[in-house]
Amino acid sequence: MGRIEVVLAGSGGQGLLLIGKILGEAAAIFDGKNAVQTTAYGVATRGGFSKSEVIISEDEIAFPEAMDPDYIVCLSPQAFEIYKGRIKEGAILIYDKNTIKCENNEYYGFSMTNAAVELKNIRILNMIALGILVKISGIVSLEAIIESLKKNSPDQFRDQNLRAFYKGFEMVL
Repeated sequence: MGRIEVVLAGSGGQGLLLIGKILGEAAAIFDGKNAVQTTAYGVATRGGFSKSEVIISEDEIAFPEAMDPDYIVCLSPQAFEIYKGRIKEGAILIYDKNTIKCENNEYYGFSMTNAAVELKNIRILNMIALGILVKISGIVSLEAIIESLKKNSPDQFRDQNLRAFYKGFEMVL
């Protein structure tokens, strides 16, 4: 495995920084790889554009930002507009097809919002997206991501976050 670049993009308040942290720690702490996470968000963090980038590699990471992402997760129409059509060949773009309209069959749309509503909490959309990303990409082991998710979830949300993660993981056929 060479350098893998992941971009998690959406709106402030969607928990993108948290899932970036969970992914990076799963790779670095529990899978023994090198990983770095960076974040960027607009002035109005809640509701404005926000992204978290995670770089994972078995080699040393010299530059900590995504230059040519391998995986992009878009949770808002604004994020999708920024990234659609700007991805390299072979990259995978994952999006919430309940809130983003897309005609391109090359991208991977999932009913993430509907899944969150089924679980009775729209705020766990990020964990559903993380489950989808991990299943599609295989960039971290299931054991590592579960350990990191447990470590980074407050006690009162841990079970709900795990349920949402597994819901997303199981949405990928």
